[in-house]
Amino acid sequence: MKNRSILAVAVLLGAAVVGCAKNNNNNAAASVAARPNPTDFEAAKEPAITANTRFAAGQLAESDKSYDNAIQQYKLALESSPKHLKSLYRLGCVYAQLQRYPEAAEAWKRYVTATDGSATGYSNLGFCEELAGNPNAAEADYKRGIAKDPNNEPCRVNYGLMLARRGRTGEAIVQLQAVLPPAQVHYNLASVYELQHRKELAKQEYQKALDLDPNFDDAKSKLASLN
Repeated sequence: MKNRSILAVAVLLGAAVVGCAKNNNNNAAASVAARPNPTDFEAAKEPAITANTRFAAGQLAESDKSYDNAIQQYKLALESSPKHLKSLYRLGCVYAQLQRYPEAAEAWKRYVTATDGSATGYSNLGFCEELAGNPNAAEADYKRGIAKDPNNEPCRVNYGLMLARRGRTGEAIVQLQAVLPPAQVHYNLASVYELQHRKELAKQEYQKALDLDPNFDDAKSKLASLN
């Protein structure tokens, strides 16, 4: 049994023993070679943090009103996936909420590019440009969105409301009528007038909405609040 045991060690350590044949102390060489080298350990590779994980972290930061952190998380998501639509969308929203309109517009432009010129992307870009005080650029982008999808409700409604706010009522009605029932057209016009403190015009439009749809509860409530 003793001989077989020695042979087994010799087989296992054969390469080390042969490599150290000139050493006067072969047993010592074999013993050293048999020890594991502490530097041979391999570190486990950590899984890459995905764009979706970064997006989720951004959403959590938003819920805590930690907007700068949310922006950072969305940016990191876009570093790993430049066309991550949800991150582009929220990045545009957060920048706009913070009134950082140039950065918001840049995020929406990237969103438009990533969605191959989607009408909704143009609608958001146009709305952002309107908030930034650039109605000409806003109008151009609303028109691009409508050209891409004539039935896109956000684009038509946002454009129509902008026209109404600028006193271009006839053009506003054309845009709103394209996607909304008549009662809602008048309701939206009334909402614009109300925000502009044009009380009598607002009352007239709410009444028109109710004449067209007597069950329009929101119009009924708004009209009552103005009387």
